[in-house]
Amino acid sequence: MDSLALAIGVPLIAALAAAAFPARAQALGLAGALATTVASLQVTALVWQQGSLRSEPGGWGAPLGLALQADGLSAALIAMTALVALATAIYASGYFRPGNRPREFWPLWLLLWTALNGTFLAADLFNLYVNMELLGLAAAALGALGGQPAAVAASLRYLLIGLLGSMTYLLGVALVYTAYGTLDMDLVAAALRPGPVAGTAMVLMTGGLALKAALFPLHFWLPPAHANATAPVSAALSALVVKAAFYLVLRLWLDVFTPLVTPAAAHLIGLLGAAAVVWGSWRALRAERLKLLAAYSTVAQIGYLCLFFPLLQATPPGTAREDLLAALVLMALTHGFAKSGLFLAAGLVQQSAGHDRIKELGGTAQHLPATTFSIALAGTALIGLPPSGSFIGKWLLMTSAVQTGQWWWIAAVMTGTLLAAAYVFRVLGQAFNLEPTPRRFLTQGRTELPALLLALTSVAVLGLAARPLWQLLQPGGAA
Repeated sequence: MDSLALAIGVPLIAALAAAAFPARAQALGLAGALATTVASLQVTALVWQQGSLRSEPGGWGAPLGLALQADGLSAALIAMTALVALATAIYASGYFRPGNRPREFWPLWLLLWTALNGTFLAADLFNLYVNMELLGLAAAALGALGGQPAAVAASLRYLLIGLLGSMTYLLGVALVYTAYGTLDMDLVAAALRPGPVAGTAMVLMTGGLALKAALFPLHFWLPPAHANATAPVSAALSALVVKAAFYLVLRLWLDVFTPLVTPAAAHLIGLLGAAAVVWGSWRALRAERLKLLAAYSTVAQIGYLCLFFPLLQATPPGTAREDLLAALVLMALTHGFAKSGLFLAAGLVQQSAGHDRIKELGGTAQHLPATTFSIALAGTALIGLPPSGSFIGKWLLMTSAVQTGQWWWIAAVMTGTLLAAAYVFRVLGQAFNLEPTPRRFLTQGRTELPALLLALTSVAVLGLAARPLWQLLQPGGAA
């Protein structure tokens, strides 16, 4: 089995094993998480060494068979998924208590990981649909594991919205197949010509994916789903699942529907992104719970990524465009690590204090110093302060806005940055309040380490050592 197939097959086999032997689900889940991490990082290493990879499992090539492919973009997201999912799995092993549905978590978690890797590696449009459906089902089931009525209701809404997005995407796929007789992305890109059918397919597929990515104003399902899920699930939903849908939008616009991308279409995505930055940041500032704050922050962070679309469209191929794309990926990776660290830290606060109400977090810094430090590091990345990776991304975003004459995007970036600083320092101000809350804090121990490492990665690694990402994303060759 080749390396691309292993990255999908290993978590799938581990999920089946965890489901078949529930008494040993946690041990099998952790072993599967470690094996999947190795298989995923191997893909990234091969792309680094050899450039883009492509394989055809079963020996059937396009257009009859299914193909897998990996380039710098997909390799970067697979690596982020591996590290975030492994850290979250280690966290989950200490987070769940006996009787708190730990056995159901592990097969669903590995199934989610299977779908994520499948989404990043799929080379045809229908295979993407299959992986998105698997991803949505696993995510909805994980979100309901807490058992609370609010979590179940939010997960059911998430499931229905996800199905609507998938069906909309599938209608676009059907139009593409009717018009061109193939679903392989490379073959579709070569055959595609501007026209009503191609334009309608692009609108349907982008709209369905925008719904799944929670792009404003289609974000209404995200805050309750992320805020009411258990902490490990919230981390995965925010850091990984919405990134998969956004990745597909980016992949389709850059590689498949390039002849159809007009300045008006790109500016529409940018305007929705700007609205998401301001609205999501404002709602995060007004949130009463720490996990709800983190959920609304995700809406804003997806908005930042959408601001790159009009700039990419206006920038001709060359070094400047490659830098802009690398900055977009850097911001996506930084948000993934920072937001997963923030949600895991919020889960520790909720377990220790018995709640996550921001106004009653006094004493957190004294009783949970490592967790508070994780929140501060994640907040540094969400604000975009140096030396975080998002500082580099925002700097290149604003530089490109000036160079392309689209200076108005800078106003959205600065507004979102100021609001992010306000909601992060609001949380830290309460955490460092010397007056303890009436509730007694419980000791956490080793479960604090994953959140700290993830938040630290968003600042120290992606901020101070971002150059390898530029090398990984070099088009057409190895680093």
